[in-house]
Amino acid sequence: MEAMTPRPAWRKSSYSSSQGDHCIELADLGSAIGLRDSKDPYGPDLRLTPDNFRALIADLKR
Repeated sequence: MEAMTPRPAWRKSSYSSSQGDHCIELADLGSAIGLRDSKDPYGPDLRLTPDNFRALIADLKR
């Protein structure tokens, strides 16, 4: 019997509005951090290593 792979738990910022605006969702994918558009959950996602994700966040804060 084949083991089921758990689906990642995508989460949206608590600062996101409920007005239908676009928002980025994040998920811990094990060896990567996934980012995707909340309006297109079946579309492509971007995967970053934890180090690259931290660097992205640091750059965004500057």
